[in-house]
Amino acid sequence: MDALEAVLTRRSTRRYSEELPEKELIEKVIEAGRYAPSGGNNQTTHFIVFTDKNMLKEMAELVCMEFSKMEIKEDTYSSLKNSINASKKGGYVFHYGAPVFIVTANKKGYGNAIADSACALENMMIAANALDLGSCWINQLHWLDENDAIREFMYKYGLKEDETITGGLILGYPESGSPNREPLERKGNPVTWAE
Repeated sequence: MDALEAVLTRRSTRRYSEELPEKELIEKVIEAGRYAPSGGNNQTTHFIVFTDKNMLKEMAELVCMEFSKMEIKEDTYSSLKNSINASKKGGYVFHYGAPVFIVTANKKGYGNAIADSACALENMMIAANALDLGSCWINQLHWLDENDAIREFMYKYGLKEDETITGGLILGYPESGSPNREPLERKGNPVTWAE
């Protein structure tokens, strides 16, 4: 699969086999993230990798509990509303049961923290597609970055006090056996040529 095909056929996967991908494949995906561009070539994106089922279960339970405490306000955006509502019903597993969760973090106050991490996450999703793995961008930990319970949990597993959680990626073998690569019609993202 060439690079352009890997980009154009990438789709989000939300149903996974329980089988943990080989460590070599996970490392290849992470390496693609580590080679993403960064502002001033700072290379400050931190990758925290979870593959332990018990840790992932504990994380999901904690996220569900913390979202369930939140109130929906008039300006709460739809994705966050969905997470809060699902948590209030109980049993919300925001990482869709994927066997791998890669959390990205970056320096607090660094102006390119989100942009650098976004480039890394996109690189990893494209690499996952090329390696016949499913992946999906996950923002719930980013939305809860200032939550004390979430930060304490993440400190146990490598988050530094001077870091902000910028995003996450779930990864694994799709439940269907191979990634969905069906084209999606583009209805947004307009292009204007200023000629």
